[in-house]
Amino acid sequence: MSTAELPTLKPKDYKSDQEVRWCPGCGDYSILLQLQKVCADLRLKKENTVFVSGIGCSSRFPYYMETYAVHGIHGRAPAIATRRNVNLKIILFNNRIYGLTKGQYSPTSELGKKTKSSPMGTVDYPMHPLCIAIGAEATFVARSVDVDVKHLQETLRRAALHRGTAYVEVYQDCNVFNHDAFAFATERSVRDDNLLYLEHGKPMIFGKERNKGIRLNGTTPEVVQLGAGVTADDLLIHDEKAPEPTLAYLLSRMRYPEFPEPVGVFRAVEQPTYDDMVMEQVRAAEAKHGQGDLMKLFNSGETWTVN
Repeated sequence: MSTAELPTLKPKDYKSDQEVRWCPGCGDYSILLQLQKVCADLRLKKENTVFVSGIGCSSRFPYYMETYAVHGIHGRAPAIATRRNVNLKIILFNNRIYGLTKGQYSPTSELGKKTKSSPMGTVDYPMHPLCIAIGAEATFVARSVDVDVKHLQETLRRAALHRGTAYVEVYQDCNVFNHDAFAFATERSVRDDNLLYLEHGKPMIFGKERNKGIRLNGTTPEVVQLGAGVTADDLLIHDEKAPEPTLAYLLSRMRYPEFPEPVGVFRAVEQPTYDDMVMEQVRAAEAKHGQGDLMKLFNSGETWTVN
């Protein structure tokens, strides 16, 4: 069936009858709304769509989508959905806190963060999810911010259209237990100087005046001021399609305040998916041996009858 023949669906068609129970002002609302818009825009069949979650505030998400869903166990959503290069989309709601259990520090909390479970400050160095995704060679890796709704929607749309494993990190505000954790990326007065919007094939320029950029000094990125002998030609050019993930990994290591934090698509490469390769093996086996007979298989070898 072509896209033109698919029924026209609206975002409201993907809303379940469940009451959305997040704190007022939570960034999860934005992610939910943008995903519903993306599903409608792509005319995804509800009966062919499954959302898988773990445990936590964000993990209520599947209840609010009028699709199939699996509410799994803590930290195991990708394992339940499987992590090979299948046609799978992983969205990380990153608020740097455990909000559902009332404010304990999480694996992404900043070093020294004072919370109910770390009253003197955390002594765990935070993990950086995109580094792990790129290290695992996910074929699509991106980051967006909850309040930048146009950017978030476009990022989610691209992830949905990608054939293979797509991983999207969303910087999301927990306005009750970790408000302003990402203020550097959301406050209008400063975000242009603190974010680097990645655009494929374009030099890495940022800043409110578009007068700063990123260039390589050997293998180390550095922030430079445009002018005084420095031009756009001296800057690092973003290549999201590079098969070698080194550049994407380098970008994932850039963090505020030393660097502007990159947002957008870090990596988007085409690679045969697990699904496609398995089905190719099935077709090759059928071509060689013919259509399988399940009952014949059940009754082959050692069998017995229970009276």
